[in-house]
Amino acid sequence: MFSFFSNKTVPQKSIPLKFFNTESKKIEIFIPLNSKQITMYSCGPTVYDYAHIGNLRAFVFVDILKRTLLMNNYKVKNTINFTDFGHLTDDADAGEDKIMKGLRREGKPITLEAMRELSDFYIDAFINDINELRILPPTQFSRASDFIAEQIQLIKTLEEKGYTYETSDGVYFDVEKFPQYGRLGNIDIHQLRDGARIETNSEKHHPADFAVWKKAELGWDSHWGKGFPGWHIECSAMALATLGKQIDIHTGGIEHISVHHNAEISQCECATGKTFVKYWLHNEHLKIDNTKISKSLGNTLTLRHLRDAGFSGDDYRYWLLTSNYRTSVNFSFEALKGAKQALFRIKRFVYEDCQNHATKSDPDYIKSFLTDINNDLDTPKATTLLFDIIKDKNLTNGVKCATIKYFDKVLGIGLDDKLDDALFSLGVLSIEDTPAEIQALINEREAARIAHNWDESDRLRSEINIRGYAVEDGPDGTKISKSN
Repeated sequence: MFSFFSNKTVPQKSIPLKFFNTESKKIEIFIPLNSKQITMYSCGPTVYDYAHIGNLRAFVFVDILKRTLLMNNYKVKNTINFTDFGHLTDDADAGEDKIMKGLRREGKPITLEAMRELSDFYIDAFINDINELRILPPTQFSRASDFIAEQIQLIKTLEEKGYTYETSDGVYFDVEKFPQYGRLGNIDIHQLRDGARIETNSEKHHPADFAVWKKAELGWDSHWGKGFPGWHIECSAMALATLGKQIDIHTGGIEHISVHHNAEISQCECATGKTFVKYWLHNEHLKIDNTKISKSLGNTLTLRHLRDAGFSGDDYRYWLLTSNYRTSVNFSFEALKGAKQALFRIKRFVYEDCQNHATKSDPDYIKSFLTDINNDLDTPKATTLLFDIIKDKNLTNGVKCATIKYFDKVLGIGLDDKLDDALFSLGVLSIEDTPAEIQALINEREAARIAHNWDESDRLRSEINIRGYAVEDGPDGTKISKSN
């Protein structure tokens, strides 16, 4: 089980834990439903393709949140779901099922067995990605197709209570039966016009009504006919089944607020009569060239693309942490390169000065870190403290190391790796391990530096970089590392 350094010098309870609650639109002090265990549900990926780096930002955010809760001495029970059917391309009730789209893309038959096979592959790929990003596994991964019975039962409950109606193509939730519909994000359903968000369906009572069951030739049997549950009912049923009728925290991207999460609220609260979620937390979009990432636009990047360009999961995670999760960020390889270099400097210090140091951390820096991270996960300030520690001449290296490693229990960027893992992550090479042609360039560059021929020195550094190696000059001489 994941554990944190105990640090009796800083009473964590004295530093309040605060989050921005999307529902109230303000930062609130976190008060859990149960003082012993936090429950948290996170909308997971639709497993029809590789997760892109924008998708993965959501799970780095969830990981920082979970680690912060653990650091504050809470036990955490959390679920991340896998959507393996029923998620239509417009996120509402129109468009093509994304899993079907994946089957057609890969030339597979349109069967439940093929759907399972396709999603198996992309679930494994997603788990590999989160492992590379050092994301702690949830208490449970829930797969939508494993919870069909629970989804059908939830629809029956809503039907029995009078919240649904049947049409020729499915069963719909009647939003006007739930006056609080749209309270998340202050969505006014009376201002919606037919066709504004969803395709026109003359059988709907209101354009915002959403499907809880879609009739289809492929799917599962029910007393409404063969078909499959709607996307929104999937998450509702899985959250209720794995975490209970009321949960502390629900996370997701901001794109889920207007439809998906309001649908979850209405379904769960109508079925149980209880407030579904106490705190709603949402991460902002990651953009490329100031454009939202979208598979339909063809501008997606995956971790594999970053790796091919010479960047690690730690590099990407560190870059994400330099921005607040509620801030829209614009990705560029130039920005990622800057993050890689900054992380390299931190890891260099850890590698060279943090071996075999057993000492206490600095209470003032720990308190500053806890204050930042407990203030709505302020990772930009928390990461800045790392460089403040390294430069602090009033601390011994032992204290610096213990403090940095304490931070990394939340930041998760590999600063507490064992020596062998740290060397692999850092890529530091000895003279014996450096290829002869690279060592020759290093020797030429050193001669240029001695002669104060800085233009030639810079040219040779660039040549070394082009060949996949990084050079760092320091008081102990020149160090070489593999950069990809």
